[in-house]
Formats: sequence, structure tokens, C-alpha cells
Amino acid sequence: MSVSRTLLALLEPGPRHGYDLKRAYDEQFAQGRQLAYGQVYSTLSRLLRNGLVEEAGVEHGAGPDRKRYTITDAGVTDVESWLRTAESPEPYLQNTLYTKVVLALLSGRSATEVLDTQRSAHLTVMRELTRRKKDGDLADQLICDHALFHLEADLRWLELTAARLDALAEVVRP
Repeated sequence: MSVSRTLLALLEPGPRHGYDLKRAYDEQFAQGRQLAYGQVYSTLSRLLRNGLVEEAGVEHGAGPDRKRYTITDAGVTDVESWLRTAESPEPYLQNTLYTKVVLALLSGRSATEVLDTQRSAHLTVMRELTRRKKDGDLADQLICDHALFHLEADLRWLELTAARLDALAEVVRP
């Protein structure tokens, strides 16, 4: 996910402090991985330098001064363009798991064991996601569904590969 564009879009409703942006980001998108304050402020600095945000005033208080940031017209255009651009589907044509299966076959090790270990790991994560989905709000449910669908596709691949191990062994072994 593009943190810079997400923070930029969070500025569209109106000016905010870095602290407010971090809180809004964490509430909507963190899902257990909160954004660091340093990342918020370094991102705001870069957006400011690139003309996508500007300072909208400074508040003086008991603590350090708090700068407010607002999105510029160029920032709005950038967010609009980003939202209209499709994310690139990522086909896993050469992933680590396939490599491990082939290497297990080449070395005489058990490729079935590699697949079984991976299947077990996938099922463990799927159970955790299913629990999280059951107890979560709508955002959590949608995020968990996305991950579960990908894991289900991986499981289908694991089953298909297990069924074709003998044929694969003939192809990869000299």
C-alpha cells in the first residue's frame, strides 16, 4: 500500500496534524501494523517538498509546535489519478515454494514433506484469519476475506502439485 498517497487522501477532507493523520491511518488501515510517527513526518516532508501538501498553520501549545498540513490541487490530482489506476495483478509465476519443491526433488528429499509443511502453515493462518473475521468489523472481514481467498488458491495449487509430483520429478531430474 502507498503510505504517502493514503496520507495524502486522508488530508482531502481538511487540514490535519501529523498525529491526526497517524491516528486516522491506524484506525482504518493498520490492521495490527501501526504506522510509525517517523514515517508519517518523513512522508509529510516529502509530500511538502513535492508540492502535494502545504503547511496550513502552526499551533503553539504546552508541548512542541504542531504543524497542520493541507492537500494542494496537485495533491488532489495525484490522489484522483492513483485511485483510478488499477493495481497490477501479481502472478506468482516463479515463487519460493515452487523452487523448494523442485530443489527437494533434485536433491532426493521429500517434496511431499515440503508441500505438507506448507499446507499446515496455510491452514494455521487460515484458522487465525477466520477467527479474526468472525470477531472483526466490516473492514476486518473484508481484509480477511481477501487473504483467505488467496490462501485458498495456494491450497489448490498445493493439492494439484502434490498430485503431479511424480510427473514433475521426471521433468526436473536428469
